[in-house]
Amino acid sequence: MASAPSVLERSAVARRGDGILRGYPWVTATLVIGALVLVLVVGGQPRVAQWVGSGWALLVAGRVGVRMVRDLLAGHRGVDLLALTAIVATVAVGEYVASLVVVLMLTGGRALEDYAAHRARRELRDLLERAPTRAHRLAADESVAEVPVDDVRPGDRLLIRPSEVVPVDGELLSPEVDLDESSLTGESLPVTRRAGDRVLSGALNTERAVTIRATAAARDSQYARIVAMVRDAAESRAPVVRLADRYAVPFTAFAFLLAGVAWWYHGEPTVVAEVLVVATPCPLLIAAPVAFLGGMSRAARSGVIVKDAGTLERLAAVRAAAFDKTGTLTYGRPELLAVHPRPPWTADDLLRLAASAEQYSSHVLATSVREAATGRGLPLSAASAAHEEATHGVAATVDGHDVVVGKRARVARSATGVDEQPLGPGELAVYVGVDGRFAGTLVMSDRPRDDARTTMDDLARLGVTELVMVTGDARATAEHVADAVGLTRVHAECLPEDKVRLVRELAERPVLAVGDGVNDAPFLAVADVGVAMGARGSTAASESADVVVLTEDLTKVATAVRAGRRTMRVALQSIWIGIALSVGLMLAAATGVVPAVAGAVSQEVVDLVTILNSLRAVRGGRRTASDRGAR
Repeated sequence: MASAPSVLERSAVARRGDGILRGYPWVTATLVIGALVLVLVVGGQPRVAQWVGSGWALLVAGRVGVRMVRDLLAGHRGVDLLALTAIVATVAVGEYVASLVVVLMLTGGRALEDYAAHRARRELRDLLERAPTRAHRLAADESVAEVPVDDVRPGDRLLIRPSEVVPVDGELLSPEVDLDESSLTGESLPVTRRAGDRVLSGALNTERAVTIRATAAARDSQYARIVAMVRDAAESRAPVVRLADRYAVPFTAFAFLLAGVAWWYHGEPTVVAEVLVVATPCPLLIAAPVAFLGGMSRAARSGVIVKDAGTLERLAAVRAAAFDKTGTLTYGRPELLAVHPRPPWTADDLLRLAASAEQYSSHVLATSVREAATGRGLPLSAASAAHEEATHGVAATVDGHDVVVGKRARVARSATGVDEQPLGPGELAVYVGVDGRFAGTLVMSDRPRDDARTTMDDLARLGVTELVMVTGDARATAEHVADAVGLTRVHAECLPEDKVRLVRELAERPVLAVGDGVNDAPFLAVADVGVAMGARGSTAASESADVVVLTEDLTKVATAVRAGRRTMRVALQSIWIGIALSVGLMLAAATGVVPAVAGAVSQEVVDLVTILNSLRAVRGGRRTASDRGAR
């Protein structure tokens, strides 16, 4: 048996002119049967028309019955029983035209959902369709060869022509380029990159041809990771979709009870069919998926990738948020303020040895130490041995010396005479030990993000009542940053396992955690919703997170929560609109004044109303300061 087409494939079919014929054969067959019935009635063969229409309706009813049994066995109570009963009831009382309308509604439900999903999935689809497949590789003689993007290797020089998408992550070799990164970040204005700057795959070259040096293969580049996340997001199903199961029993029971009362009151079995045809459950089945696809699409437009639809439901309920400090609440680019060496080492000696050892660390402080050393023109040496303890520090053998760089506690385990470095507000110290003795400290400072306080205020307005910082840095440094960004609860000097424990112990649930580094991966994974600041964040953090922010804009965290709140509101609103309209139609049909055919047609109108309301999730709500960067 061939596998069922994915939602993306069905959406593509729905866009083609032959979508109905090739993608939805049951819809096509129902339309053909309907046309045949009409010809038979006009040709004076009403009895044959009834047999043809009723036979097809019962065939579809049998198919619905088999699917219903499978759903029950899978644990889903479902609402197909109403549709099945409506078909059988209309056939039984001779309302075969109404039967065909109900069948058309059922078989066309997927086509209608796919059309709505096509609208809702626009930004997600655009990201997938922009994925580059070819690259222009430069040879040593400057000749250009067009190659598959999967053949590009780190170190290759690539030519990026105007209006072309950057195929892989790279380093700009040309003097300057303006790039449109809106598909990655949601920022509408072009971004200027200069020689030596990092260039992200997926960015659009706007004006002039430039060259880059590939720093990653296509599968390891930023855009490939985004595409993978988008594909998973588009195929996911939210737990809220199962709200249909939750309402199935009371909705079905009410419909049957009302139909029975109407039959008893009127004494006519026809009224049962009239009630049941307007009780068909398409609004329950379609409204939530469309709303959630729309919410994910809207978030993607703002530079926020929500990995699965269920995350939006959890975002809607978030009541607590825990933030890492370095690279999340701060810019993650600490600057070297001072070097305090201990004899016999000089400041340059201490910085060079520390930077040489830090070549083997992925921590953001290590990057800053290396940049400070190279900025002073100090040559770095290779290490013959190196070992990193995440968040603690790194030990390496450099030029015959055993060098330990990191936190005071870590260095004190390997070196004697470690004194605590006095620090000012917002400062932090990197301790260095050489050959078992304390060699000095590097004093650094990392500035809080300008948008951090705005983010905290936005989250508080959205109902996030518990906001905390969890960091491995010293308490004085952590409290300085917390005060600057408006946080009152601080957990400092935390190990990765401490962060995990603290997130689990937060009283308010669900909990959102925000981080950007390798050491944040467990912290993000254990939260109800993990958010990775993905512009510079590690692959490990992005893979552990449920949400990836594609820029360094911290206000996008509030944007993600807002998207979840609005999407959930629109989904539930659409479901209740569908239920309310269906109940109203059932009550009207119970009076016996709504013909079965008219009722079946009116139910299609209910479907359209609920779907159109669900599509409001694509447009988003009122724009705030955190959304101004999105188009």
